[in-house]
Amino acid sequence: MKKFLDENFLLQTELSERLYHEYAESMPIIDYHCHLPVKDIANDRKFNDLSDAWLEGDHYKWRAMRANGISEQYCTGKETSGWEKFEKWAETVPYTLRNPLYHWTHLELKRYFGITDLLNSETAREIFNKVNDKLKMAEYSCRGLLKKMNGEVVCTTDDPVDSLEYHKKISDDNFTINVFPAFRPDRAMATEDPVAFNNYLNKLAGVSKTEIFSFQTLIDALRKRHDLFDERGCRISDHGIETFYAEDFTEKEIINIFKKVRNGSKPDITEIRKFKSAMLIEFGIMDHEKGWVQQFHYGALRDNNSLMYSKLGPDTGFDSIGDRAVATDMARFLDQFAKQGKLAKTIIYNLNPGDNELVAAMVGTFQDGSSPGKLQFGSGWWFLDQKDGIEKQINALSNLGLLSRFVGMLTDSRSFLSYPRHEYFRRVLCNIIGNDVTNGLLPDDIDLLGNLVKNVCYFNAKQYFSF
Repeated sequence: MKKFLDENFLLQTELSERLYHEYAESMPIIDYHCHLPVKDIANDRKFNDLSDAWLEGDHYKWRAMRANGISEQYCTGKETSGWEKFEKWAETVPYTLRNPLYHWTHLELKRYFGITDLLNSETAREIFNKVNDKLKMAEYSCRGLLKKMNGEVVCTTDDPVDSLEYHKKISDDNFTINVFPAFRPDRAMATEDPVAFNNYLNKLAGVSKTEIFSFQTLIDALRKRHDLFDERGCRISDHGIETFYAEDFTEKEIINIFKKVRNGSKPDITEIRKFKSAMLIEFGIMDHEKGWVQQFHYGALRDNNSLMYSKLGPDTGFDSIGDRAVATDMARFLDQFAKQGKLAKTIIYNLNPGDNELVAAMVGTFQDGSSPGKLQFGSGWWFLDQKDGIEKQINALSNLGLLSRFVGMLTDSRSFLSYPRHEYFRRVLCNIIGNDVTNGLLPDDIDLLGNLVKNVCYFNAKQYFSF
């Protein structure tokens, strides 16, 4: 019987162990999509306690605590102390057995702080105190935590109106890890809320020094910000969309929709979809011109609990997997660029596991031979970035595409303690390959298989993004 979280955690064969320890374990980390607050990296924030480092903004943990009957004040409460929140999290952890949170929690305690005790109500105070003592040390600052995980590149997620001043500070400091912005312009096409949209455009007008009075001037302002992001090292855009938008529209229609919303009127559903379709085309053309990679995270059904949304706002743990039919619009969307020869490198992440084979097949449809793995089926995301989700994504990609060209894992996280997720992914990958060899499905060729592992864990991403 294997011991929980030992050196061969998740590795079921001798070859899996060898692949992980000899080929995957030492590879640097390229985290090409995350939500780390760049201000914290720039200022090299030191956390007050483990609750600040671990529970602040972590809606994964909040969902588990709520499901365990923990009051909201211990999740997002402003008046509740760090210890009180941590105590309730520790109380919840034993109930997360077979949830990935149980693995991640103990993996993070072990990798960052050398703690091997199981977290529960009895061990909570001792673990809290031990970690808090370490968090006072310089090597446990935000930058120190990133260096502990052998980070090489981190790409944050940034709005076009962001100043990027913190990215500049990090660069000027000659920090050993490259921290680049990623262009996330979702709010620039969110016409469903005219008040919020117009307030956003006013901010965009200010930072771009462009008066936005027409659809074309909106694009001009966004191009200026796109240019600035490029100057700051950005090579990636990202779009969080419920589904793909590929409506037919005319230039006149888009001009009139813009005028309607700019004047404060709410567009109808068809107009909203047409405007988003037009905007995504403009963004895709900008990305292609600069040789960027465009990412699409689709399939989330967000803010479903209207009462809690009204109290706490977005990104607080009340989202779910969506089930919209997507294939036709995804194909039409990609084809608009392909037929013009303007399809940028593209990564598509689905949130519904029922779409795994759909996405794996779709990206294969638009490969054009111009670069290896030009279109990517992105790694398991959000609800799917756990063992079962990772395995299913890898199997769908392997069956319908080229696993050997896959750009691998990312954290998609707001937490500086989440980087063992790369280790988690690497262990799952090596275990799949080792089991295939054991079952006679792959040759027992350590050099061949080891190169695949190194490429998926590191070299493919380094080449793909040109970091």
